[in-house]
Amino acid sequence: MAKRGRIWIGTSGWVYKDWRGRFYPDDLAARDWFAFYSRHFSTVEINNTFYHRPAASVFESWKKQAPRRFLYAVKANRVLTHRKKLLAAAEIVPSLLDSARLLGKHLGPVLYQLPPHWHANRDRLREFLGVLPEDLRHVVEFRDPSWYVAGVKELLESHNVGFCIHDLRGVQSPVWATGRFAYLRFHGPTEAAYRGRYGKSRLRKPAETIREFAGAGRDVFAYFNNDVGGAAIDDARDLLELLAPSE
Repeated sequence: MAKRGRIWIGTSGWVYKDWRGRFYPDDLAARDWFAFYSRHFSTVEINNTFYHRPAASVFESWKKQAPRRFLYAVKANRVLTHRKKLLAAAEIVPSLLDSARLLGKHLGPVLYQLPPHWHANRDRLREFLGVLPEDLRHVVEFRDPSWYVAGVKELLESHNVGFCIHDLRGVQSPVWATGRFAYLRFHGPTEAAYRGRYGKSRLRKPAETIREFAGAGRDVFAYFNNDVGGAAIDDARDLLELLAPSE
């Protein structure tokens, strides 16, 4: 029997002003928010690495502040995924991953989010996947439905790279798990992305899927990106409750 996988639940980012008073105490200084967050969740997805390249000292500070067994998922910079559309990966990827590796044992998956309206290009995907080092966990989020075909799934499987299950503006990706782990992103249940509560009723089916992945021996990472108004916090807590062992 396969060893049961571990489940990691968190949010996409932790620094949101509108979480003050809803999650963070009103009198808690922003510099102490991460310590507060990490007492409630075991992982977080870092999104600001998508927009700019933090200095090495920033990664070192993230590493230093992380509790034992806490993991960061790191979103790859948009220069690679959106501007270059995976071209020149052999030149770009090593420097991106050198920064991520500074997190040491606190580094979880590296997320490569591809742009919307970019139709499937399997040759370019194959070349990109061939550049990725096998000692790290990698996951790709596709934003165009043309990628949701068997050939793409097989490419990910052959390179041991994960597929990001996600919903965005009412479009649900396939529920695939490829490689060594499963990865889910919850962008919000409404047409307006990144807002709105799922609630336990909507999360029961994903919770069952997560249990199945973990039962098959895969680690599972799930992040809530519906940050507006603190909905991500409430939904992450609900999912944790749904997945809690029954007494």
